[in-house]
Amino acid sequence: MKMSELKEKTAVELAALSRDLRQDLFNLHLQKASSQLEKPARLRTLRRDIARVETQLTALKKKSA
Repeated sequence: MKMSELKEKTAVELAALSRDLRQDLFNLHLQKASSQLEKPARLRTLRRDIARVETQLTALKKKSA
């Protein structure tokens, strides 16, 4: 996921995306705990995607304030 894609989204869309990504991260943590995780690198990329979304959300909030 690229920042240019995120800059086009609204705050509501970003919040929904953040929620979905966090749910995916939770599911991956469960898979890791039960030794069923096939791609451990996916955890890292997912955490970074969440950080990008949260950064863009914060920027939108500061811009509107």
